[in-house]
Amino acid sequence: MSVLKLQGALFWRAETLWIGLRKYSSAKVKEEARKRWVLEQAELLEVLEARVKQLQTEVGMDTVPFSRVEKSSFFQPVPPWKALSPTRTESTATSGEQGSPQPSRWMEKLNKEKSIKHKRLLRLEAKLARVSSNPGVKPIKPTSKRTQGPEDQLEQLRNAGRKAKLQPLESGRGLRGRKKAAVMSTEELEKGLPDPPLPLEEDNGHQLGNLQLSILSYMDTCLFLRQPEKALQCLAFYHRSHARRKLLDVRMYNLVLHEYAKKRTLSKVGSLFRLMEESGVKPNQDSYIAALSCMGRSNVHPNIVARCLQQLEEDGFRPEELFQNYMREGDEVEMALEGIRKARPGFQLPPRPREAEICTIPLLQDFYKKENPVSYPKLDFTAKYLRKQFRKQLAMEASDTVTIDSVEAEKPLTEKAAQARSLLAELRSRWRASLLQSLQESKLHLDRKNSERMNLYPFLCVLNDKEYVDILMRSLSVLPPHGESLLNLARELGTKVYNKYVIRKKSRSRLVEKIKDIYDNYVQLLTKDTQPDDLLPREHWEKLASEAGWAPSLVSKECIWPHSVLVQLGLHLVELLVQVLKMESNILNPALEQKLIPVLYHVYSFRSGHQIGFIRPHPILTRLLLEAAETTLSFEAFVIPMLCPPVPWVSPHFGAYVFAPTKLMRYVEGALQHQILLDRCPSGHLHPVMDALNQLGNCPWKVNGPILDVVVSIFNDKGDENLDIPPPPSEAPQPATGGALSKAALKREVARCRKKAVEMYSLRMDALYKLSIAKHMRDRVFWFPHNMDFRGRTYPCPPHFNHLGSDLTRALLLFAEGRPLGAHGLDWLKIHLINLTGLKKRNSLRERLAYANEIMADILDSADHPLMGRKWWMNTDEPWQALACCMEIAKATRAPDPAAFVSHFPVHQDGSCNGLQHYAALGRDVVGAASVNLTPCDVPQDVYSVVAQQVEVFRKRDAAAGVKTAQLLEGFIGRKVVKQTVMTVVYGVTRYGGRLQIEKRLKEMDDFPQEYVWEASHYLVQQVFSSLKEMFSGTREIQGWLTDCARLIAKSGRTVEWVTPLGLPIIQPYHRSKNTMVNSSMQTVNLRSRHDINQKPDTVKQKNAFPPNFIHSLDSTHMMLTSLHCHRQGLTFVSVHDCYWTHALTVDVMNRVCRDQFVALHSQPILESLSRFMLEKYCARIPVEWKNKKPLEYQKLLQLLCNIPKKGDFDLEKVKESTYFFS
Repeated sequence: MSVLKLQGALFWRAETLWIGLRKYSSAKVKEEARKRWVLEQAELLEVLEARVKQLQTEVGMDTVPFSRVEKSSFFQPVPPWKALSPTRTESTATSGEQGSPQPSRWMEKLNKEKSIKHKRLLRLEAKLARVSSNPGVKPIKPTSKRTQGPEDQLEQLRNAGRKAKLQPLESGRGLRGRKKAAVMSTEELEKGLPDPPLPLEEDNGHQLGNLQLSILSYMDTCLFLRQPEKALQCLAFYHRSHARRKLLDVRMYNLVLHEYAKKRTLSKVGSLFRLMEESGVKPNQDSYIAALSCMGRSNVHPNIVARCLQQLEEDGFRPEELFQNYMREGDEVEMALEGIRKARPGFQLPPRPREAEICTIPLLQDFYKKENPVSYPKLDFTAKYLRKQFRKQLAMEASDTVTIDSVEAEKPLTEKAAQARSLLAELRSRWRASLLQSLQESKLHLDRKNSERMNLYPFLCVLNDKEYVDILMRSLSVLPPHGESLLNLARELGTKVYNKYVIRKKSRSRLVEKIKDIYDNYVQLLTKDTQPDDLLPREHWEKLASEAGWAPSLVSKECIWPHSVLVQLGLHLVELLVQVLKMESNILNPALEQKLIPVLYHVYSFRSGHQIGFIRPHPILTRLLLEAAETTLSFEAFVIPMLCPPVPWVSPHFGAYVFAPTKLMRYVEGALQHQILLDRCPSGHLHPVMDALNQLGNCPWKVNGPILDVVVSIFNDKGDENLDIPPPPSEAPQPATGGALSKAALKREVARCRKKAVEMYSLRMDALYKLSIAKHMRDRVFWFPHNMDFRGRTYPCPPHFNHLGSDLTRALLLFAEGRPLGAHGLDWLKIHLINLTGLKKRNSLRERLAYANEIMADILDSADHPLMGRKWWMNTDEPWQALACCMEIAKATRAPDPAAFVSHFPVHQDGSCNGLQHYAALGRDVVGAASVNLTPCDVPQDVYSVVAQQVEVFRKRDAAAGVKTAQLLEGFIGRKVVKQTVMTVVYGVTRYGGRLQIEKRLKEMDDFPQEYVWEASHYLVQQVFSSLKEMFSGTREIQGWLTDCARLIAKSGRTVEWVTPLGLPIIQPYHRSKNTMVNSSMQTVNLRSRHDINQKPDTVKQKNAFPPNFIHSLDSTHMMLTSLHCHRQGLTFVSVHDCYWTHALTVDVMNRVCRDQFVALHSQPILESLSRFMLEKYCARIPVEWKNKKPLEYQKLLQLLCNIPKKGDFDLEKVKESTYFFS
């Protein structure tokens, strides 16, 4: 039975984890039929082979002596179907008896069936003989004189089948000759290429599909609930069938092994090993540690331990190396060592070797050398303070939920609001009781099923019932008036349950106490009242952990709940909400007739041609919530900034938070290949990336109180869209009620108003969250832990309030540590202010400073009277940051000594079209380098204005030739029109996307005739691309080379991978879509995944995304290099991708480091290293079938990778002298 048929047979009804797959492929029908036939024949052969082995084993059971030492024979030699009690097992082991077990009814039954099974075996052999005599397959003569058995015939048939499959590919003499010649020339190119690592697509140990993850998560939750019997039942259910057995891997067996090892049930451990042998699953080090720990806990004979160690060594393991990469907590290591010592007294583990301190990455070899140690920068806090803050952070994370006051709490309480809050409190009390009762009844119903199949019962038991109800009630309170899609709501509820489950699971372990002790010593590296140390945070933590006998890099991985399980669990909870919650229809108007009505409705709506299920609240509930204007907000703990420096990243699974499930690399649902790649990567290769993330996360922040007061006053006064403060939903436009509109026009007007209302609500809630969190953190110091995306770009973990936000959010943040301005700090503040206005982009720094001095009166007026004065700051590009800078300048100029004024304000230095800068440096493009300020010049070069001027030249030429569109565009082509397209073309924007960008700019122009917007945008995007091709020829050549490489790689069936100059492995997760149908009584939900590693790569997405993703990985490398070297020099440094922040005092130092690291990065053979890596990965181990089918494509890939684009004559050293490279 195939996997697809199996999923349909196993998962059905609402209470089961029903998961079916629907795949769409563009392959031809004949090709699909051929593949299907080959697959069915291969599956039939495997099943027949396994059945032959099973029958032969059962027929010859009486003749096999139990004393024979085979695989898994270190346990008592009892049949796997006969369970012995722990007492009997131990006593038998002690006495050393090796006799046969007592007869049982199972043995009697098997004896009666021997003759029947023997007849079946004979019939099976006859069938195999008939299949092997197929006229299309040549018979293979035996190589020995012995009589052939069924296994020999199966192997011959399989080999003949492989040859038969290749015959159609070799038909046609002329074609065959050409293919052979192509392969011959290809093999010459292959010489000298080493064997690459196994690709993810062929690594069966990592091919975890959705169903396999569901099995793992189900068993994990059963064991968490201390119900190993359910986990064992699930394992046995899949093990019984040869088709289902393929879904099992060693991790599933190990989960149950460890649980029974803790219970000292040696017989169960032995049975599980035999099940692994039957399945063809090889035990790993985790399996043997479980067995040895069970023996350490039990009173077993040393001979049994000796046989276990013998088998362990036969499988390629050594007891001395068994625990090096062990990833479990508890006393299992001690118990396993105790078990080993029963056979080998005095056995001791060798001391754990410290990892090499010297970094092998050329860019950072000098950075990690300890010859000239530099002490790590200290924070302006005491060790006692940070330890106290860490205890508060732990308590906040353990509670999982943080409730804070809303900024709307400052509004006076009206009588209407008080009545609404009273009604809501009464309704919520009733709803809680109803939900609790219904949840318990649904759990009881699921438990009574008592089926071996997976169901939702364990997932509904990992938390207390009241915690599930709390999650549901909080989700109800924040449900938007227009509703939420059923899929999003279900996923959100499932994720919240999973996050709480992870926290509870971690709370049970002894990990937290160890982290507390280590953190108490770790803060001594950071605080001002301790001795300086030259170790980095990661190095210091690892040193402390090693001294404590604990390896933080070996923290066990969390068992991930797959997307389908999260949605299935969420759907069950949503069903409870919809079915249970009721309220009176006359609750707001008692004069009406009273009847119970649902609080939530399940409706359908169309989005982009697809029917989407929505959950919408009743208008009465929406009105109640609006009138109540509740003053508290609840968030998960990781949404709030940290109260102490984050735990440093020391492995892909440990860092930042203690309890919250945070990963080093963030990725979309189902894209597990990123985590697999990080786990494969040697830990030393990730050290630079982790160290950079730790540096960014160790920057302390505080809230800019005066700016927060101004923003909140406008926010509570109906907002201001011109200042990006969204108005409340009550200000949403209403459709016109006049009779002049036609029915169609009225329908469009209603849709427009509804869309505007939805947008206003979303923006209002986003601003409410940001401002409320800022108010909650006011007068506190806080930190933003960082992680990264799959390209290496860094992001703060708290999602709402961080420095990557909008102009408003950035204006609310200040460095917690201040630095005096120094001799040039005030000048940098003034230049930074002019940069924020966007008024003098083409002027020199000296001219910008002079302009700031000219308008000092407006600057001071803005600082003193932001809402009542001349309001100069409101007319700038970044008004809120400009206002904050005005206030800082006012404080500094009024200080007795401006140079001694301690400033907390961050000053920015922004790259000049950073993507094009990297392209110009890669190709050593002289013209392109000059356009993006890589070469020194007196005034900054604005590439957007240059492109606009070139487009204007083309327009004038076409206008003179009589092109109407070119004539219409006279006077409308400016920098703003082309900026977004020029900026994003380097990141892969297409002509279609560029046209939409230009169309949006033209629609903003009141003077331009709107009926010609489409024609004008279509014309302009062609001219912009032509201008860029003419100006950046080297850039387009490299971009084309990267695109072609990715296209050929994807056509070979592989995904594009590369390694950044800092050693970070990257893989593009774009695959063909796969649909997973999740059933519920409410609605069948379609989960579409484009990141499943088991699907073929999406060629179009792979080739289009590779150039921008590669450039993103380079700009993140440059940022991380700058971060590491800035911190070595004692600077405060943070970044927003290609925009770098520091104190005004240290801008000059940061600028020097930034340029030095850019030159160092691009002095490396980046394209040459990429070519070498891809040759080794994609050409040394190319699939034979692809060589035979598409030898020309394979040869093209080899030649393309060997032909790197030629470079120009640009001198990289000039970047160090360029003032406007970053400015």
